Amino acid sequence: MSAPTLVLLHGVGLDHTVWEPVTALLADRFQVVTPDLPGHGARPPVPADVSLRDLADGVASEIPAGSHLVGFSLGAMVAQHLAIHRPELVASLTSVSSVCSRTPDERAAVLTRLDTATSNIAASSAASLHRWYDGTGVSAEQVRATESVLLANDPASFVNCYRVFATADAEIGPQLGQITAPSLAVTGADDPGSTPEMTYRLAAAIPGCAAVIIPGARHMLPVQCPAELVDCLSSFFEKFIGGHARV
Repeated sequence: MSAPTLVLLHGVGLDHTVWEPVTALLADRFQVVTPDLPGHGARPPVPADVSLRDLADGVASEIPAGSHLVGFSLGAMVAQHLAIHRPELVASLTSVSSVCSRTPDERAAVLTRLDTATSNIAASSAASLHRWYDGTGVSAEQVRATESVLLANDPASFVNCYRVFATADAEIGPQLGQITAPSLAVTGADDPGSTPEMTYRLAAAIPGCAAVIIPGARHMLPVQCPAELVDCLSSFFEKFIGGHARV
């Protein structure tokens, strides 16, 4: 029997390389697909009116039917959109470090970050690195690698995608109850943006969704805590695809 397909979708301003620590632990158990979202990596810039639907449609052709989708941050909202509107593609859904139904204060905070990105991508990148990595013990080499990916973005395209990240939770939130795929929501206990409270909201909104909070972790779970994240995925997957998930 062929290995299950695992599709990993990255966050805003990043690319498929953010998943390298995770794929190193899973590639012998799954057919792993790590596409770049529209406007990211080697893909062309996206226009000012890009939407969450556009990002999802732009990656759907790379996802085989019946895949296990794992989305990180913006990628989690893309994965949720696909689970709602292209359910034939999604055997299971895992939302990693996902936002959900931001409060007015949470929305104001992310819109302030959007304003910074609009005016100064270097300052925005520096603030992101601080928010994601300070106090985590992640190596300076890995932090520099993330910084290089952030700074390589087309500035206008980055802002256009960041605007989707900052606003699309209001659009998709009322639709989350339509998801029928087995679902898991995971975040770090110390994530200041995709907080544990958001993950509990997400788990409450998606029928049957489980929530896991990883102690001592901030936002960049695929980089800071790949082994812990893989443990969560393994426990989740083995409920319906058996030993293929064991690592």
